Amino acid sequence: MHMTFAKDQSPPVAEIGLRQFRPGDAAAFRRLNEEWITRFFRIEPKEEPILADPQATIVDLGGRIFFATAGERCVGCCALIRIRDKEFEVAKMAVEPSYQRAGIGRRLLHAAIEEGRNAGAQRLYLETNHVLTPAIRLYESVGFKHIDADRIVPSPYARADVYMELTLVRKRRLRRTRPIGKSSLFTKPTMDV
Repeated sequence: MHMTFAKDQSPPVAEIGLRQFRPGDAAAFRRLNEEWITRFFRIEPKEEPILADPQATIVDLGGRIFFATAGERCVGCCALIRIRDKEFEVAKMAVEPSYQRAGIGRRLLHAAIEEGRNAGAQRLYLETNHVLTPAIRLYESVGFKHIDADRIVPSPYARADVYMELTLVRKRRLRRTRPIGKSSLFTKPTMDV
């Protein structure tokens, strides 16, 4: 079954699937990113190799790429690029215009954050531009904070003028201090390892 949506009508979010990068997804990754980049900016030298071969430049280096799908069509993406041990960059987040404002970007971002946490990341970093206000508001809504000017490392992207980070804290869990018995209901909080 194929559904068509009016230009200002978003698809139901429940019909959108999420999955990780698969062989053959490079063209969709490039298409999704070129659409938004060329609408607002221009493709910069730093991103040409990333768009040309996301498998080699992101996935093979310990990163991840997530796709939102409508049927077999990739309608959104978000990359998690390994910067160094315990640190990733959230990058190349895009949703087709006809699928925007349906919560797809939020779902992609949550998937990236959770995967970063699962990979042991302590910090997620991102760069964006002030004209991308809806994206900035989304990042803020999930906990990303603006980085103070004195902590900003110059970006290879000319368009980058907003820098944000999310510090990931480990989830606490309860661990039993002794076997469960009739009178042993005591627990002690510990950190997940």
